[in-house]
Formats: sequence, structure tokens, C-alpha cells
Amino acid sequence: MSSDTLKKRKSKVLRGEGAVQEMKRGRVEGDQQEIRVYSEEVELDSRDAKQDYKQFKESCDSLANLMSEIQNLKANGAKEGCVEVEQKRMQSCILFMNLKKLNRLTHIRLKRGRDQTHEAKQRVDVLHLQLQNLLYEVLHLQKEISKCLEFKSKHEEIDLVPEEEFYKDAPPDISRPNLTKTDSHQLTLARLDWELEQRKRLAEKYKESLSSKEKIQKSIEVKKEHLSSLQPGLTAIMQASIPVQQYLSMPFEQTQKQTEVARHLPPPLYVLFVQANAYGEACDKNLIVSINGDVDEAKALSKPQEDSQDDESDSDAEEEQEKTKRRRATTGGQLDDKRREMLKRHPLSLCIDLKCKDGSILYLYFYYLMNLNIMTVKTKVSIPTDLNTTISGGDLLKSDTLLSCLYAGDHGGETPNPANRYQFDKVSIVCFSDYVEELGHPYMWVQNLGGLQFPVGASESVCSGSSLSASQMEKTMKLLKRRLQSRLALHRQFASLEHSIIPVSSECLYLFPAKIMSRLVRWVAITYEEYRDLPYTQHVTDAGLAKETDLYFMGVVERGTACLQAAVVLNPRYPEVSPLFSLSLSWKGERSGQTDDNLRAMESEVNVFKNELQGPHPGHQLLTNQISRLCVCLDVYLETEGQDDGVEGPREFPREKMCLRIVRGPNRLKPFKYNHPQGFFSHR
Repeated sequence: MSSDTLKKRKSKVLRGEGAVQEMKRGRVEGDQQEIRVYSEEVELDSRDAKQDYKQFKESCDSLANLMSEIQNLKANGAKEGCVEVEQKRMQSCILFMNLKKLNRLTHIRLKRGRDQTHEAKQRVDVLHLQLQNLLYEVLHLQKEISKCLEFKSKHEEIDLVPEEEFYKDAPPDISRPNLTKTDSHQLTLARLDWELEQRKRLAEKYKESLSSKEKIQKSIEVKKEHLSSLQPGLTAIMQASIPVQQYLSMPFEQTQKQTEVARHLPPPLYVLFVQANAYGEACDKNLIVSINGDVDEAKALSKPQEDSQDDESDSDAEEEQEKTKRRRATTGGQLDDKRREMLKRHPLSLCIDLKCKDGSILYLYFYYLMNLNIMTVKTKVSIPTDLNTTISGGDLLKSDTLLSCLYAGDHGGETPNPANRYQFDKVSIVCFSDYVEELGHPYMWVQNLGGLQFPVGASESVCSGSSLSASQMEKTMKLLKRRLQSRLALHRQFASLEHSIIPVSSECLYLFPAKIMSRLVRWVAITYEEYRDLPYTQHVTDAGLAKETDLYFMGVVERGTACLQAAVVLNPRYPEVSPLFSLSLSWKGERSGQTDDNLRAMESEVNVFKNELQGPHPGHQLLTNQISRLCVCLDVYLETEGQDDGVEGPREFPREKMCLRIVRGPNRLKPFKYNHPQGFFSHR
């Protein structure tokens, strides 16, 4: 082959390769142009949403027509590979591709709208924050302006001397009349300077007076020391015998003094004095008995002549009834005097100090009403450490409520002596409870400790005996100590409950699961009228389980959007009589124990099965354990409640408690019983 032929072939090959490369570059450029031209986001700017919607409907109609035509062709015997069928399939595919494109455009348009809305919201939020900042600045400036306007200088509180006296007494270098008489500001400054000068002079006089006072006091102390040294011998002898008496536990001197004073006690107080001393020596060495009052006045009292006094009071009462209209003021004064005379106490009273193991002391002050022939008592509590102040526990240690119902039904509001009713009618005393705060409470156990007894239906109103006091002394002293311990425990618990803390001791931790989501958010004291007006406590008041002498509280337990209200009746004899809970749940409506079987079951958990929550003896932790059990039951109630399938998102109350069965029975009761140590909940 010749060289020319080879050169021609090589040039053809090179031209072919160049053409191929140009074709490839053209395809790449064409693809890039297509990408630029057929970008759907760019194309979206030039399209109308209404036209796309109209085109979508037309494509759907055309696609439906093509499907029906293909079905008719196949029904008429057309084969699978028929030209008409294939053409209509291609047209259908084109329509499907068009529908997909319209769908993408719709989603792009929706995303763009959401982005624009989000940007607009952000701009609004920025403007709102700017507005809030400006408002805060305006408020701050207004407060500063008001402070400046309300500012008062301290010199306004100083009572300065009058201007005439100032110009008269002040020296010319301070008063400066040429300047101060024309300028009020300079006048005020000059008067303040004169006030300062006067106070400096008075301070110097005060120091001189203090020095002279100290000299006089020293001379007085020297004279007192000289006088106190006149009788050292007698005092030393008397003091030397005191350690011997204490070592032998035989305080003869103190006992002798008390014995001499006790001879002037009235019989009921004397019986109590003897029995209390006997009980202290035999059972309680820390019990202290002391006698208070005016001994001279007690000695001066003569034996009461009850008959003559009664006759005189009868005649006086009749005369007062006849002369009420003529001598209204005088009769009223006489009635007041007769009331005071009838309610008169004996000059001597008895004080018993009951000391508990924790160092707290209960002081009992016993009084005897001579004309009514009954005994009353007042109380006072001393605690070694300061208790945290509580609002709900303010009535726990008061004298009016501390010893209420120490024995069942003994409220101490009325006199136990039936004869007093006739005495009250003579002096127009309607109710003895009006005088209880001043005179003390006439509890029945107080009468028994004094040997006083008021038998029902007996002709004689009073009979006394030391055997009655001895039989009641030990039991009553133990009840008094138990009452003080329970009230102090309640006081400490209320201090924690008011801070939304439920105290649970280590001995009671096994009664509850480790994780409790519900929490106590409120604990307040309420009145009997407020408790009675609650709609979900009517069954308690109707059954007679809530009385005016009881204590009432309201606890609120919350978890998420659920709010559980617990109205609590606390008997004065707690923990012997357990608290009574009434529940109302505010979640997806109002529910109570009368309308919801599960709430009634929750009430049973804390009211009926209270023995499980008693805790260690004597059961002071019962109330807080009941509240903790109530929180656990609310967790189970909310976590086992079914969720609405139409609500998206996670459950409001995820199930964290392990339950064998969620519901049981036709009432769909939930498993509220906690099983330890397995840690699951089951039905009872």
C-alpha cells in the first residue's frame, strides 16, 4: 500500500475521532442545557397552580378514558401486542409521567410556602422580641422616674426647731440671716447644721451622765456585797444539805413545803396531787407536780355555805326579773358580778409536767371551779428544738385542740356536771363553751383524775373518791404522752408536706416502688364548712364520719395534665383513728368516687387497707404513707388508661409500672395493689 493511501486513512481516522469528541462535548453541553432548562424549581416560577390543577384533572380524565379504551379493545379480541393497545399504553405512560411531574411540582410549591411562612414567623418573632425589650426598658424607666418622684430625704423626718427660736439661739456664723432669709434651701442647711451642733452638745452631756451613773452603781454594789455577807452561815448550812437530799433522792425541804401548801388545796385537786405524786414515784421519775397560786388567799377562804348562797341567788334572780325594765343597767351589772362569782376558780392550781423521751414537755395546769364543783385543764408544750413553722399545722399544739377527744367522744366543750345547767339559768349563761378559753376545758378524764364522778340519773350530782383517780391515772398519762408525740410527728410531717415533700422512713420504703412520678403540689388546712361544701364529700358528712371537732386538710397531687384533689378528715385521736380520704380527679373531665369505680378503688387503697400502711409502732407515719400510696395509685390509674388512636405522638403517661393485668372485671378495675419484692401491681 502506498504512503499516500496511508496518510489519507490516518487523516480520516483523526477526523472521525475529532467528530466523536465533538459529539460527546455537544451531548454534555446539551445535558447541561437540559438541566438548566428543565429544572423544576426554575420552571415552577413560570407555572400557575390553577393551571396545574386543571391539567392534573384533565390528565386523570384522559388516563381513565385510555384505560377504558384498552379494556374495550381487549374485550373485543385485540391481542396483547396490538399496535393500538401499545399506542394507548404509551399515551398512558406519558400521562403517568405528567402526573408524577405535577405531584413533584405540588410538593415543591408546598415546601416553598412553608419556608416562606417560617421566614415570616421568624421576622415576626424578632419584631416581637424587640417590642418586648422596648416595653421592658419603658417599664424600667417609669419605675426609676416614680422612685425619683417618691424620694424623701431623711432630713424631713427630723423635727427641727422653729425658725424664730433658730434665729434667736443660733450663732451668726451658723444662722447667716443675710443669706438664709432669702433662700429657703440655705435656711434648711443652716437649721440642719444647728441641729447637728445641738446633738453634739447633748452627746457630751450623755457621756458625763453615764460616767456619774457608773460611779453610783459601783457604790451600790459595794453596799449590797456588805449586806449580803451578814448572814452567810445560815445560807451555807441550808445549801450544804441540798446535795445530800438530791443524792438520796429525798428532797425533804421541797416536799415539806409542798405538803404544807397541799393542805389548802380543794379536795379534787388534793386527790390529783396525791395520785400524781404516787404515780411519779412508782412509774415515771420525770413527772413533776407543783402547786401554783396565792396560798394566803386560799387560807383565808372559809367553808362554802352552798345552801345560803343558792337561796340568796334564787331571791336575787327573782328580783332582777321583776325590776329588769326599771333598773336595766344595775341589773346587768349584778348579773355580770354573779357570773364572775359563779365561774370563780380556786386560788391554788396544780401543774403537772410530763416529759417525753425526745425531751418535749407537756405542761398541764389543773383548776378547780368552786361553785360549779368541776375541774378544768389548760396545756402548754415545750420543745427542745424549734419546729419549722407550718401554716396547716398551726392548730395541732393549741390548748383548745391538743387534748380534744383524748377519750372517744370527750370534746371538753360543755360541763359534765348536770347540776350546772340550773346554775347557769339563774345567771343567764347560755353556753359554757363561751368561757372555755379563759377557764380551761372540763374534760371527763380531768374529773376522773380528781375523783369526781357524775353518774347518769343519780340524785347527787357529785361524788369523789381516790380509787377512781388511781384507776385512770396510768392510762391517762400514757394517752397524754402518746397524743403529744403524735401531734409533734404531724407537725414535722406538715412542714415537709407544705414544701411538696412526702417524708417516708426507711422502714416503709418497701411499701412503694422506687420511682413515683406523681407529686404533691399543695397541702393546706381547710375548715369544716369548706369540707362540707365539697361535692365529693357529701357521703362522708351524711354518714357522720366528719365532725366539727376533727381537723380538715386539702392535698393536691399532679402529674402532667391530671390533677387529683384529696380532702382529708383527721381525727384528733390519730393514729388510733386513721385519716379518711375523699378523692376528685380533674382529667378529661371531673371524676369522683361516686362516678368512677377506679377512684373508689383508690379511696379503698388508702382508707380500707390502711393496716398495710401503718408502719412501725405507734404508726405516726400513717398519713404520709397514705399520701405516698395515693401518688402511686394515680400513676397506675394514668399509665393504664387507654390512649386515643386518633391522637398522634408519644403517650402523655408512658407505662413505667409493671402490671400483670391492666383491667379486670365488668367494672374495668385497675391493679392498684403493689407486690413487694417482685415490684409488680396486681388486683385485689
